[in-house]
Amino acid sequence: MAVAAVVVVLMLALAMAPGAASGAPRRSPRPEADLVTGLPGQPAVGFRHYAGYVDVGSGGGGKALFYWFFEAEREPEKKPLLLWLNGGPGCSSVAYGAAQELGPFLVRSYGANLTRNAYAWNKAVNLLFLEAPVGVGFSYANRTADLRRLGDRVTAQDSYGFLLSWLDRFPEFKSRDFYIAGESYAGHYVPQLAELIYDGNKGANRDRVINIKGFMIGNAVLNDATDQLGMVEYAWSHAIISDELYSAVRRECDSFKEEADGGRPGKGCSPALRAFLGAYDDIDIYSIYTPTCLLPATGAGTSAAPRRPAARLVAAPRLFSEHVRASSPNTTRSHEFDHKIRLG
Repeated sequence: MAVAAVVVVLMLALAMAPGAASGAPRRSPRPEADLVTGLPGQPAVGFRHYAGYVDVGSGGGGKALFYWFFEAEREPEKKPLLLWLNGGPGCSSVAYGAAQELGPFLVRSYGANLTRNAYAWNKAVNLLFLEAPVGVGFSYANRTADLRRLGDRVTAQDSYGFLLSWLDRFPEFKSRDFYIAGESYAGHYVPQLAELIYDGNKGANRDRVINIKGFMIGNAVLNDATDQLGMVEYAWSHAIISDELYSAVRRECDSFKEEADGGRPGKGCSPALRAFLGAYDDIDIYSIYTPTCLLPATGAGTSAAPRRPAARLVAAPRLFSEHVRASSPNTTRSHEFDHKIRLG
């Protein structure tokens, strides 16, 4: 599936060409060179979509971010603008967010066809996907120095610069209500960008003000201590783990406080975390009320239990990983845990 998503975004880059999209009225001014006139296997739609690069390098050239923008299905002139950011860090908002999650065209096979998403977010908003920072997806930097200074601050600054330039290309959205959304490591990207926009608006000319109204983050990565404690509290509050196990994890793991903050996990922390993990053996950690999908065991004459399909784009919070690996004589349980916790 990941390969298919990459193929689609490659076709996307090749499909950008000037011209009119059928079924949608022309609106000017817009960068018609960025208009996507069609993708292989794309269903017929009544909205337009654009994709291309916006330069964010100081002094011009050498550094650019890639975007894919979808008009709202109906009455785009009345709908707000929403920017979507995947996390990772390093996860493509095009290949994952757009093509797998909330975009109008989903990759669901290896063939040259796209599936309409019945729950696409551009049913409610004008939807803008951004690949950030440089080095993610099609976004690039020509200077090695730009790649060496990457971090949250640079990502926010580049994304802010992108938005200002993008709004110059699509000026009808300059006064439109604007929202930012994302998931996982976008728990860093989204609020930091929102703060930069808020601060930038204070001294900006009217033409440079971004009309930000709010933001939202799903499955947010904030910091290890609060993220891990939140996972345990969620499991306890939804009756996945017992009162006794909940108390043991909090007590033995010292509520996941960092050592720099005085955290002193006890010897019972690792066994408690393994028990916590075991509670999810037959439960989807992302959708606890959804039946899990099991694949039949492989091998001739095997009597092994059904196995889970391999997960992708996975990583475990650091403290969880340390305790599970430190106490396990083999890596099987740790590997399973890594596959339960996904950063995207």
